[in-house]
Amino acid sequence: MQHPRPPEVVRDPLEAALLWAGVAVAAFLPLRRTAWRGGRGPLYRDVAARRPGDPSPVELLGRRFAAGEIDEEVYRRRLSVLDERFGPGRKT
Repeated sequence: MQHPRPPEVVRDPLEAALLWAGVAVAAFLPLRRTAWRGGRGPLYRDVAARRPGDPSPVELLGRRFAAGEIDEEVYRRRLSVLDERFGPGRKT
């Protein structure tokens, strides 16, 4: 009694190479977006890029206001945006 042959998934070496290239890309892209950035995805890119000694966005805004680069209206508007994003008084 002969057993039926299983169907051939890949028939030629070029198809095999393309299949493995697709598998490698499918494995590489999620790792690039998450694991290699400390387990965080692309939404945390700007927060993850800050070094411990760098000033916070609120501190930078305060320095620009103190130096006269921006007026009070712009300062308060941008501060309200930062408060919405980070919470009031938060310096990260």
